[in-house]
Amino acid sequence: MSTLFDPLTLGPLTLENRIVVPPMCQYSATGGQANDWHLVHLGGLALSGAGLLLIEATSVEPEGGITASDLGLWSDGCETALARVLGFIRAHSPIRVGVQLAHAGRKASCDLPWKGGASIPSGKPGGWRTSAPSPVVFSSGDEPPLELDQAGLARVRQAFSSAAARAARLGVDCVELHCAHGYLLHEFLSPLSNQRTDDYGGSLENRMRLPLEVFQAMRAALPANIPLGVRISATDWVPKEMNGWDEEQSVAFSRALGGLGVAYIHVSSGGLSPLQKIPLGPGYQAPLARRIKDDTGLPVIAVGLITEPRQADEIIQSGQADLVALGRAMLYNPRWPWHAAAELGAQVAAPPQYLRCQPHGLKQLFREPGQG
Repeated sequence: MSTLFDPLTLGPLTLENRIVVPPMCQYSATGGQANDWHLVHLGGLALSGAGLLLIEATSVEPEGGITASDLGLWSDGCETALARVLGFIRAHSPIRVGVQLAHAGRKASCDLPWKGGASIPSGKPGGWRTSAPSPVVFSSGDEPPLELDQAGLARVRQAFSSAAARAARLGVDCVELHCAHGYLLHEFLSPLSNQRTDDYGGSLENRMRLPLEVFQAMRAALPANIPLGVRISATDWVPKEMNGWDEEQSVAFSRALGGLGVAYIHVSSGGLSPLQKIPLGPGYQAPLARRIKDDTGLPVIAVGLITEPRQADEIIQSGQADLVALGRAMLYNPRWPWHAAAELGAQVAAPPQYLRCQPHGLKQLFREPGQG
């Protein structure tokens, strides 16, 4: 029997099934504020039948966006704009909604992906001086980032804490801290980007210090009924002799987060070094999720080239992960959970306006929201 559509509890939060729509940047905000594009994009995904929808990487300060068009949650205007989108979703869907809070670090100040995504130097339109653990560039030719001093570290901690408080006021069901894909907190974790000699660099304990402090600050800003998860890159995918971030360090980091009350680990990989060599293939990151799950006992989300219903179900049934996240596959087919339920002989919640579209012979596929 399928387990993909079994409910799951993460602390105080119960999800209707194991399907997650992961954070997917849209680069379509204005001054950090959500707009009609987010109503259309997130509103459509909210009707997908997935158990959890995570709003895209949302910057905690203006200089923390990948682009000048990133979604943000650093001001009253950002909070009001996102409240409009969340209210729209709540009016039409029972889906659980979370938000991922992020800071792009040295990978900030870039052009839009569909315009090439190149780094924009400070002083140029759409560009600014980035910040990082150390003045080490991501790509040759990039403008070196500013090394965060003690005041900068304090500012970052406060920015994440303040954004978490705003997320709580919005009434999200959970919050996710972005420590993956080569962005600021991942930059502190990896010795390839962190070359500091103070208490925030050098040893694994020191490199984990800021991400753990940020997590604690966010946890303190959130009420107990809002779970806080973390997305990690389990490996930098660089040659072993380069001594990058790897699975063993990810296990240690996840254990430390477990001691602080993390709700789940969202296991991705890569993004820190252009020298990465990723062995792409169906479900290529699921073994990384299993390693974290087996070694820590924490709930994990597997993500990465998960596209087929039986593949997703096997990841859950085999114990590789507790949830599966589908990004591009969900963009291509926003009703993926419907088709998965049909293939696996399960049921999925659908709006009553859509009940009549059930194919002949599958009249028990849909149930109205709220029905068990």
